[in-house]
Amino acid sequence: MLAGFRIRLACAFAMLAPLGLQAQQANATEFVCRPSTLTRDAADLASAWKGGSAPLRILAIGSSSTEGIGASGKDKTYPARLGSLLREGLGGRSIEMVNAGIGGETAPQTLLRLKAALVDGRYDLVIWQVGTNDAVNGGDLGTFRNLVADGIAAAKQARTRLVILDPQFYPGIKETARYRAYVDAIADVARTQAVPVLSRYQAMLSWYQRDAEGFMAALAGDRFHMSDAGYGCLAQDIARSLLGDKPAVTLTASAR
Repeated sequence: MLAGFRIRLACAFAMLAPLGLQAQQANATEFVCRPSTLTRDAADLASAWKGGSAPLRILAIGSSSTEGIGASGKDKTYPARLGSLLREGLGGRSIEMVNAGIGGETAPQTLLRLKAALVDGRYDLVIWQVGTNDAVNGGDLGTFRNLVADGIAAAKQARTRLVILDPQFYPGIKETARYRAYVDAIADVARTQAVPVLSRYQAMLSWYQRDAEGFMAALAGDRFHMSDAGYGCLAQDIARSLLGDKPAVTLTASAR
């Protein structure tokens, strides 16, 4: 399914890139991931992490996007790619990235596992990917909002830094207004609780609006889950958000 993808790493980090280096131009069948920042609210994480040298432990928890359905291997999932970028961005600092993604889960199921993980282990950061399956399946929006608030409260009680990764955008969304209501609900609850949201929905919508044809190379064959290129771009943008815009990676993926 993904064997035809080519990913070319044009530059690893802005501080290492030669002056005047230009991003490669994409053909109509290619997806180009240009650097962007998913949130500015997580900028304080960079200053906190740069001040120490102790190993960092990060939990990525969620459903299929965290597990990596659609990726060609475990090393191509967004948590694996993100771990590599953070290690490089922090000068080789030891980072344990725990991938706790289970495909098909909805918010109530993941919330139970999140609470258990916060009790059982110590994490310097939790990235909670939530909302996609809830938005697809529908349900009571008020109940969903309460679940998000409950997860935030659990992280605060455990004194664990939390960022939320919201649902993905994909062209086949049905009942767009309902789907977007879940995205907005996450943003609203998180804003009220002063928790950063990594807005994957807005980022992917921007990819699609910029190049609808090329965007399909960021998705797997089912046109729902992300491909290696999509996960790589997501990891790059999360790393920029967590490290204060430090990584400047340009990825080009082709479906040819």
